[in-house]
Amino acid sequence: MTVRKALALSWAPAVLLMGMIFLFSSIPSSELPEFDWADWVIKKGGHALGYGLLAVSYWYAFGMKARHLWLAWVLSVAYAFSDEFHQSFVPGRHPSVTDVAIDASGAALVLLLVSMISKRKKPADSAGH
Repeated sequence: MTVRKALALSWAPAVLLMGMIFLFSSIPSSELPEFDWADWVIKKGGHALGYGLLAVSYWYAFGMKARHLWLAWVLSVAYAFSDEFHQSFVPGRHPSVTDVAIDASGAALVLLLVSMISKRKKPADSAGH
């Protein structure tokens, strides 16, 4: 496999997730589903999970090296800010610093969990070699 192809494949999950986030953010508020009493929890939980997955996909693109965890988180937060700016152009939507904080928290939490899991697996994986 060529270096270019490997690089494209490693970034494909991040690009796909950024596209999905952009598409969801493009939906006018009048077309968003309502989830009754759980609306806030489901929508904000979706923010946290989405940006958590985005952060892990960035980390994956960087080879899942511990020294790149902070960069994956920073890129996720930067994308969260850009997404809130994008929402300012969508009918009925508005930018929210609270959403960026939720996104940043979700990214940090999921990165932390995945890095802890990957640390546990590495010694076991290398023991057999």
